[in-house]
Amino acid sequence: MKDLWGVLARQRDYRLMLSAGLISLIGDWLLRTGLAFQVYVLTGSTLASGGLLLASFLPAVVLGSLAGVFVDRWNQRTTMIVTNILNAVVLLPLIAVNDESKIWIVYGVVLAQSCLQQFFQPAEQSLVPVLVNDEQLVTANALNSQIRDLARLIGAALGGVLAAAGGLTLLALGDAATFLIAVVLVARMRHRQVRPENAEQTAGGAIKRLKEEWTEGLRLCVAGPAIRLFFVFCMVTGVGEGIMSTLFAPFVSSQIGGDGKVYGLIVSSQAVGGIVGGLVAAAIGSRWPAARLWGIGALAFGLIDITLFLYPLASDSVIPAFVCMIVVGLPGALTVAGMMTVFQNLTVDGTRGRIYGAVGAAESVAVLIGITAAGFLGDAVGIIPVLVFQGLGYVVGGLVVIARQRVLEARPAPLPV
Repeated sequence: MKDLWGVLARQRDYRLMLSAGLISLIGDWLLRTGLAFQVYVLTGSTLASGGLLLASFLPAVVLGSLAGVFVDRWNQRTTMIVTNILNAVVLLPLIAVNDESKIWIVYGVVLAQSCLQQFFQPAEQSLVPVLVNDEQLVTANALNSQIRDLARLIGAALGGVLAAAGGLTLLALGDAATFLIAVVLVARMRHRQVRPENAEQTAGGAIKRLKEEWTEGLRLCVAGPAIRLFFVFCMVTGVGEGIMSTLFAPFVSSQIGGDGKVYGLIVSSQAVGGIVGGLVAAAIGSRWPAARLWGIGALAFGLIDITLFLYPLASDSVIPAFVCMIVVGLPGALTVAGMMTVFQNLTVDGTRGRIYGAVGAAESVAVLIGITAAGFLGDAVGIIPVLVFQGLGYVVGGLVVIARQRVLEARPAPLPV
């Protein structure tokens, strides 16, 4: 636990950023869970509920890579503060939604928040390696991963309670409060980063420079063997995420005979495993090379996934599903902590935002591909074979990362100005 204590006790700014992230993520899950419930109550339409997913995904595809360019220009701390304030403001129109005729407001709010998230996430990920020492990066990234699972447990439960107690008004006010608390915490950070001032430009020159920086971000995603491997891994696992989001509920229902309650408990159990896994990864992470953590974590994650999807061929019990979903939390935490640390080590401040944004946009496209493919292949090939294919993606990816560990541990040379 020495590594964990070293990050939390000695890195004040990181501790504030982590706390702000936990609180705002609780708000995200609170709203996400409550909105899904309320939209269905107001409309009675699963198609209307599906529109929420589209509204949240579209900005990542369209805006993600471009937002990263601006993040590289702006002060990261200021970007986080401004986006959190704007997030709180754009929630307020939800108070006016009281019947189906105003459901378009919900989609507008979700769309606006997703747009703001495209600026917030690259700023947060770019700031982590600035706030902690190199040897603390794995621990810091493991803690970042852990708070997402913790926020999921707390926020999802609160979202259901607030939706039932006060509808969209209480959900909006509760989520807005979390963003404002996060603003206070981030504002207390002492870190002040000064970006180099750009020479005055004409409108045409500014647009040209923006285009150059945007295309540079796309180019840097595949500029070398190490970052190219990171990019491809994100694409492959993004397709897998789309497959899981589409087929896991049918898997629980048709293959192990679970109802909605069982499905909810199984999904929640993964968050429990993620919290424990995050603590383990944070405690031991700095003792292993980040690339090894990534590779071993991905390999184990894939093998557990394959076990989960194949066991119904021999048993109709739901217990192995719970066990697998809890156990998979540890390799999942190792994978995230390792790969994010490798990414941060492979990139330099000033370009990290645009690369992260471009990778995120490509990954969102991959998720949509996975969702579409799963919809067709689930019926044509079968649910289990398609889900096993998803697990194999992690297995193969983990083996490649282990084999290329030496390449992934290389440090980037400063980019020419």
